[in-house]
Amino acid sequence: QLQLVESGGGLVQPGGSLRLSCAASGFTLNNYAIGWFRQAPGKGREGVSCISGNGLGTAYAASVKGRFTISRDLAQNTVYLQMNSLKPEDTAIYFCAAFRTLPGISSCRLMEVNYNSWGQGTQITVSS
Repeated sequence: QLQLVESGGGLVQPGGSLRLSCAASGFTLNNYAIGWFRQAPGKGREGVSCISGNGLGTAYAASVKGRFTISRDLAQNTVYLQMNSLKPEDTAIYFCAAFRTLPGISSCRLMEVNYNSWGQGTQITVSS
């Protein structure tokens, strides 16, 4: 059974940092692209970042580029999202998600429809 469990959310002041974790089980991480998405109240789900199945390709939304960094640890079967210089507009529920890719795929796309499995979400609130 494929499962994703998020952790690391919470309350932070503007300019602060948080590190989200997405722990995967039931599948081999290097055969899946992992994406981070977020949803603010009253808004649709927005792609934030993703990492390819082989770990060599990443993508970021323009709104977070230069502030957020996605990475993974195969030994822990976990994907991370380091969020720096946080802004109030980053406030949202953050989800991680996975989709199966062919071996050797070195790129990813933030297309929600492609992601088949989702975590439960974790709340990020950026406020002073």
